[in-house]
Amino acid sequence: MKKAFSLTATERTFYNNLFVSVAEEMGVTLMRSAHSPNIKERKDFSCALFSDDGRLVAQAAHIPVHLGALPATMKAVRRRIKAWSPGDVVIVNDPFCGGTHLPDITLVSPVFHKGKTPEAFLVTRAHHADVGGISPGSLPLSRHIDEEGYRFTPQKLIVAGNLNETLWHDFLKHVRTPDERKGDLRAQLAAHHTGTIRMEACLDKYGAKKIRHIYAELFVYGRRLMRDVIKAIPDGTYSFKDVLEDDGQRSKALKICVTIDIVGGRADLDFSGSADACEGSLNAVEAITKSAVYYCFLCLLITPSKLHPQVLLDPPMNDGCFAPIRFKIPKNSILNASYPHAVAGGNVETSQRIVDVVLGALSKALPDIIPAASQGTMNNLTLGGIDPRTREAFAYYETTGGGQ
Repeated sequence: MKKAFSLTATERTFYNNLFVSVAEEMGVTLMRSAHSPNIKERKDFSCALFSDDGRLVAQAAHIPVHLGALPATMKAVRRRIKAWSPGDVVIVNDPFCGGTHLPDITLVSPVFHKGKTPEAFLVTRAHHADVGGISPGSLPLSRHIDEEGYRFTPQKLIVAGNLNETLWHDFLKHVRTPDERKGDLRAQLAAHHTGTIRMEACLDKYGAKKIRHIYAELFVYGRRLMRDVIKAIPDGTYSFKDVLEDDGQRSKALKICVTIDIVGGRADLDFSGSADACEGSLNAVEAITKSAVYYCFLCLLITPSKLHPQVLLDPPMNDGCFAPIRFKIPKNSILNASYPHAVAGGNVETSQRIVDVVLGALSKALPDIIPAASQGTMNNLTLGGIDPRTREAFAYYETTGGGQ
């Protein structure tokens, strides 16, 4: 009888770190190759590795709101793109297809190994300092998604190694800083090249079949770790609410409410009672809301406490970790907006208030573990205009640090 495939604890750590290193090296390439200060210096980007069936395997320690939303992006991409070839790269930033807001442009590329179907997918998401729209920086006081910039539904930017020139140039003519955008997109493509080399080496060394088994083992381990952490939270129902004070238009005191049911290693979150989608741009899409929640629970996983006194060395942060967490998010609410609502601020402002609300609810179960709320805002500054020397448009994006 064939022995079932399983990994020892040492092997789990090794392979998890191996896959994380692919994402980390992609991030180094992206950061060093980027043109904009927002990506090169502020490091507003994320990189991740997905399995052959589109599940999150590993992520670098980059931007939490990006990484928790990427599984929704991958699902949207796989629904739209049915055929893959070596050298393909898909582009998407549509918030209603798993995106966050339009400046966050995501690229997805397959990795092949001696077969006709992908054995892995590489993903980068980078915040571009301008993607068009009614104001520089593409974070306007908008009322409609089309006012916020250029929107990519999932489509191939590169087909079997050949650039889609029409799509490339159409995007560049709609933005204020085309040379910078060109440079940052090429930096993302360079990151995918790096990731492809590293994953091809892994597949050559271990074989596609073993790599798929390793994915499955890491998913099971991630699910078990998160279930154990949630099991350590006292069973019960915990609620909290807060408000966003103003959406920049006419909506005031926008409520965000959550009720968390903890039952035997599972967390059910119900956001009923939260405000309807607002007129301004503080609407979050479903992927952002889930991402903020995942961040809260991953913090419990990686922080030593009475939930797990021992430091978890290099714990996996993969699709399995998300399995014990379930959601009820009312449609067309401020936490689950649909087209054509404006969403530019949902990613940067509403996401932080969601974190405060979820941690506020958990503080009732874990008063000695949950910290005080952070400042609850991103402090984003965007500016732009026409350079009087060159008569060319410019745009700049910056975030001022705050208390946490």
